Amino acid sequence: MIRYARRAAALCLVLLAALLVNAARVMVFEAESLDANPANRRIAINRYAEPRGEIVVDGKPVTSSRDSGQQLRWERTYPQGPLYAPVTGYSSQTYGTTLVEHAEDAVLAGTDPMLAPLPLWNDLTRGRQPGGDVVTTIRSSMQEAAYRGLDGKRGAVAAVEPSSGRILALVSSPSYDPGVLSGTGREVDDAWRRLNTSPNQPMLNRALRQTYPPGSTFKIVTAAAALDAGVVRDVDAATDTPDPFVLPGTRQVLPNEATGCADASLAAAIQWSCNTVMAGLGVKVGLAGMVDAVEKFGFNDTGLRVPSWVAKSNFDREMSPDQLALSSIGQFDTTATPLQMAMVASAVANNGEIARPYLVDRTTTSGGTTVDRTGRRSYRQAMNPSTAIQLQRLMVKAVEEGTGTNAAIPGARVGGKTGTAQHGFGNTGTPYAWFIAWAQAEDSARPAVAVAVVVEDAEASRTDISGGGSAAPVAKAVMEEALRLEAEARR
Repeated sequence: MIRYARRAAALCLVLLAALLVNAARVMVFEAESLDANPANRRIAINRYAEPRGEIVVDGKPVTSSRDSGQQLRWERTYPQGPLYAPVTGYSSQTYGTTLVEHAEDAVLAGTDPMLAPLPLWNDLTRGRQPGGDVVTTIRSSMQEAAYRGLDGKRGAVAAVEPSSGRILALVSSPSYDPGVLSGTGREVDDAWRRLNTSPNQPMLNRALRQTYPPGSTFKIVTAAAALDAGVVRDVDAATDTPDPFVLPGTRQVLPNEATGCADASLAAAIQWSCNTVMAGLGVKVGLAGMVDAVEKFGFNDTGLRVPSWVAKSNFDREMSPDQLALSSIGQFDTTATPLQMAMVASAVANNGEIARPYLVDRTTTSGGTTVDRTGRRSYRQAMNPSTAIQLQRLMVKAVEEGTGTNAAIPGARVGGKTGTAQHGFGNTGTPYAWFIAWAQAEDSARPAVAVAVVVEDAEASRTDISGGGSAAPVAKAVMEEALRLEAEARR
């Protein structure tokens, strides 16, 4: 009997050992694949079992969470959804995450190892921490000024601090409430379908993800290329450019909206936006020189993150001379995001250097302890400092005496450039109105803000829409707010 009892005990020990080995195999070697299995509902349940961390603007959260009482318990809400949608994006239990909600998901969801009290803590406990917070660089009053200025028209605003690259405002219009996509069920599906089929494309982030022909605002880039290449040595000297100007290799005449552009100087061409002069200068710089110059500003960069990805601004690397002429005035295949054109204005304001733009200042634990901070980083040296100083003077003159007078601010030095970009088949579409600018208080050592505004108002007639008339007042409102905030900070 004792012998049989021993055999039974030995068998039980073998079975127990096999059970432990199998449990270890599942927990150690197969845990990852089981976690990733679409049929594993537990992952989603755990993800929404606790409130998500907050996205913060000017010290106040612009997101929150509500208890739905459902299996996927906590749903995201956005108290000022349309205002901050181009910054936050959405966090949806049905459709995933976008923008900051996506780029900083690990912090907001509490799964980032940096939130743990000890290294490898989450791996050992197979748990997670309370969701951390993401503190943005956005200034609420500037965001509101840009949003009010667009007033529901299709368009976008991007504003950055030239010296640091901090994104101060990022608006896309028309916008939407990301909260309608939180949760699950028919209402969420209907909202998704409605937003995605709207002809106004409210979910399109026009500030970061939409590219437009930049029109005459691109002439600042061409001017920088001409000055750096030595094609222009005196901005006030005649450029020997005829008017009418025939595009090279064709019989097509390039028109000017302004008068007096024949043989005009670079200074006059910027002040009054002469197409012929700037197209001629682009051809003189040459294709290789123009490509090199524009890529110093960030065109053709597919890797820019802020931390959300930014669409590539395009300047073709292969063109015929007539195409190069058109590209040099922001037409043909040249396209840019509003953020890219804000970076162009920032390069002029910051003596030729572009600081890498960023939207997240820091991330913190739920208790407020800083986990990570974004430092200032140089992005590109877009032009020589001496070239930037000359362009500063030309852009100031364009605001004081040229096409950009609607952006003038008493008591401040403002430089700007208007643009009216043709588009559509045969250029029959309503032109896009552009304005890029920067502003510096008289008692400040450096510019406070650089801004780009684009308005694609399909209801305005071709004679009513212009960079100076439609976009410059929006830029002015944003710049005034930036100057006010800077003055307050110095008190």
